[in-house]
Amino acid sequence: MTVNIFLADYDNIQQADDLVFLLDAYATDPMGGGEPLTAYVKENLVSIMAKRSDIFTILCYVNDQPAGLINCIEGFSTFNCKPVMNIHDVTVLKEFRGLKLSTKMLTEVEALASFRGCCKLTLEVLEGNEVAKKAYQKFGFSSYELDPKMGKAMFWEKKIS
Repeated sequence: MTVNIFLADYDNIQQADDLVFLLDAYATDPMGGGEPLTAYVKENLVSIMAKRSDIFTILCYVNDQPAGLINCIEGFSTFNCKPVMNIHDVTVLKEFRGLKLSTKMLTEVEALASFRGCCKLTLEVLEGNEVAKKAYQKFGFSSYELDPKMGKAMFWEKKIS
């Protein structure tokens, strides 16, 4: 078995197609919301990501087949006055799970974030996604709190139409 993990080239048509394929597979999974990407997203995502210097994608191939990806978006920590790397999407296709591909991809993300001078990695995970939570904890992630009396930080959203 050959595993290749690398920074995606958004100008590479095959890698761009594989990125959309992998992200769509994730979107249709219950842990990704259970609905496919829209036609607009499929058509425009890679070209829009390519225009932004604060986004990168790690792709994973097993025996030359697309197997997984991680999409990252750089933010900024005002408390540390340094960049923060947010891991926005993590997915491994069902047939490739159990091969520790997420750990291998996370290792690459951490190296790139360190190279960019980031002070930390962040991500969100669904409470019920026990497999992902265990993998992230094993890699060193944990929930965080500034003051135990105030409790753990929570991720909230407000959709804008």
